[in-house]
Amino acid sequence: MSDVVLDERESFESLLRRFNKKVQQAGILAEFRRREHYERPCITRKKKAAVKRRKTARSTRTSSTRSG
Repeated sequence: MSDVVLDERESFESLLRRFNKKVQQAGILAEFRRREHYERPCITRKKKAAVKRRKTARSTRTSSTRSG
């Protein structure tokens, strides 16, 4: 649970910006989107494998461009 306390002479926009930053750092919205719909375990494994493939492809691509 993220909460912010209104300081004296603080505008609502500033308070809202602080709240949004806190929510982003806590990862609340990302967690909500991840749990919004049920995913079967096989789909979860496929997504995880795809992320791993992208990550390794990205790392090999950046390492080859740095050395060349």
